[in-house]
Amino acid sequence: MTGSAPRVVLGVGGGIAAYKVASLLRLLTESGHDVRVVPTGSALQFVGAPTWAALSGHPVHTEVWDDVHEVPHVRIGREADLVVVAPATADLLARAAHGRADDLLTSTLLTVTCPVVMAPAMHTEMWLHPATQANVATLRSRGVVVLEPASGRLTGADTGPGRLPEPEAVFAAATAVLRRGGAAPDLAGVRVVVSAGGTREPLDPVRYLGNRSSGKQGYALAATAAARGADVRLVSSASLPDPAGVRVLRVETAEQLRTAMVEAAADADVVVMAAAVADFRPAAVAEHKIKKSGDPGDSSAPTVELVRNPDVLAELAAHRGVPGQVVVGFAAETGDADGDVLHHGRAKLTRKGCDLLVVNEVGVDRTFGADTNAATLLDRDGGEHPVPLGSKAALADAVWDAVVPRLIPRDTPASGADRPHPLG
Repeated sequence: MTGSAPRVVLGVGGGIAAYKVASLLRLLTESGHDVRVVPTGSALQFVGAPTWAALSGHPVHTEVWDDVHEVPHVRIGREADLVVVAPATADLLARAAHGRADDLLTSTLLTVTCPVVMAPAMHTEMWLHPATQANVATLRSRGVVVLEPASGRLTGADTGPGRLPEPEAVFAAATAVLRRGGAAPDLAGVRVVVSAGGTREPLDPVRYLGNRSSGKQGYALAATAAARGADVRLVSSASLPDPAGVRVLRVETAEQLRTAMVEAAADADVVVMAAAVADFRPAAVAEHKIKKSGDPGDSSAPTVELVRNPDVLAELAAHRGVPGQVVVGFAAETGDADGDVLHHGRAKLTRKGCDLLVVNEVGVDRTFGADTNAATLLDRDGGEHPVPLGSKAALADAVWDAVVPRLIPRDTPASGADRPHPLG
């Protein structure tokens, strides 16, 4: 990076979602980034130049003819540590993919050597059109991180994929890319499925058995994988905002999670079981709320019979959907009379049959719900790699750093696509 403040070029496309990008700009500037906004001419139809200039502290231009003596289309690109384009409209994706240089933004994109993140936003039919999908594939093949759009309410009453992810999610993706210091998206095209959150096993229509897992570590794993170019599916029982560029499937119980994970893992290159799956569930679920007796002297309580839930991690490791599939497990452990946390972790790694196991010590005041984490990565070959206390995103990157060397080429093309596997 150049200087103390990372320099970010924020390209703004001409879509209705441009108004959201003002919030993204605020997040970037308030976190210490030096941001230069480069809108397209049509973007200014939605949000005017004074807004971008006031929020960024820099003048705003759209054409290479502005301040031409400074050669802005070359200078801006050369000085940048990161380029973020949001919303990346269908037209802008097409112009970038085909190397057009008909305004300041597309000219800048041809001169940058830093990482580029594009957050598409458009109508569903435009996003799914073969031309757009081909343009996205071309950009990704060149190392551009093109996030998957969110699904939801679009312009008017329509809903579907094509919605710009929330500014906080795009910010997280952008800073994840920036944190890697210009490294290539080493998970480009790799299909990843991650589980997150603690499952809930119902006792009756009101109550459930659960655990303290917040799902934050699983979400960090999904978000950082997307920022490294992966095609990510997140199976979640947590109530957290969707990470940018990640397809999220909501579940609640261990059985629902098992079904979703087995299906998603069938064509995945990497499977990460970060969810805290309940070991047991009630043998029967009461049809109505279980009520205590109205007699003040009655201290009796119902007896709940439990049965074991399926061991999802062991099942996924034993029945891999793809040759060479990498399976990563998590072990939230506490030491006891039989051994310390790592002793139990090594036993679990052998028992589950996964390739990597992320072991961390947990408790009421440890890990659960926190934004930081510390862990030890155990691998099936006997390796042991401590990860010091830091952000959950930093731990997620450490996990992906350990996964990347284990990815192997394979001959089958990506599901539903004609492009070859990026590692094959």
